[in-house]
Amino acid sequence: MNLTLADVQRAREILRSYLPMSRLVAAPSLSGGSSNVFLKLESELPTGSFKPRGALCALTIELGRRPVREVTASSTGNHGAAVAFAARQLGSAATIFLPRHPNPVKRARIAALGAKIVELGGDDLAAAFEEVSAYSRRDGVYFLNDATDPVLTAGPGSIAAEIFEQHPATEVIVVPIGDTALIRGVAAAAKLLSPGVKIVGVQAERAPSYVLSWREGRAIPTETCDTIADGLATRTPEAENVQAIRRLVDEVRLVSDEQMLAAIRHLLLEEHLVAEPAGAAACAAILQNEWNFEGHVVALVTGANVTPEILRRALNA
Repeated sequence: MNLTLADVQRAREILRSYLPMSRLVAAPSLSGGSSNVFLKLESELPTGSFKPRGALCALTIELGRRPVREVTASSTGNHGAAVAFAARQLGSAATIFLPRHPNPVKRARIAALGAKIVELGGDDLAAAFEEVSAYSRRDGVYFLNDATDPVLTAGPGSIAAEIFEQHPATEVIVVPIGDTALIRGVAAAAKLLSPGVKIVGVQAERAPSYVLSWREGRAIPTETCDTIADGLATRTPEAENVQAIRRLVDEVRLVSDEQMLAAIRHLLLEEHLVAEPAGAAACAAILQNEWNFEGHVVALVTGANVTPEILRRALNA
């Protein structure tokens, strides 16, 4: 889907009934020299992540096309919670397929929203994806795949529209890369609104498939995606998504698990904000002194669903 401003505006109209505009706040502890850093707090939205934006938009539009008695998703957690939230808001049942040993905080959110949960397979989404794809061939079932859904990116695109409404001088937007729905939506909308804006993508060093693919210009899968940032744990890139981020993303960077833990600690102690590893990835990139960010910079804090174990590790690092 080639995102248009009309698509973004329709997404904002849909979301207005369900979500507040997320806050954009100054981050003095991350600013300095020639940089002025702000944080876009997607972590404060319902379910604790940015994901309801895409799920609500996609399910609303699909319901306008056909009856949907059940919506399904495969997820490491945040997308599953968002789909469960959207289904509850819009009156559909939801079934969420999770990998083995999912993030317990995210699993609990999904369960609290009334969705059926199926856990199976390995530590990544490969087995869950195969199972949900087969399950969703039934009549009236909508597989809401955030990596490939053609209309979902308008939801994340609304983030860029809010950023430029809140801070028109924005020059750089730093965005975590998971399955790329977030960065594709934000980057496409941002460049429509301000063609000169620089988009920097950040992925986990131990799950680098899309960064490797961006650099090589072709989809490069990895054998594993063993990172504490479950929201960034992608192993098998979609070829179309690789080409999209090659067009839209100006620079990509990798951050280690240790750097994300340090960013969680920094956000908590210096900015009084809670973030999960993926949610702190953009800030982890900014904290690396060898990478110089200049001008008016917005970093997305994309999720707050951190486990107690990871939070303790961050504080004790």
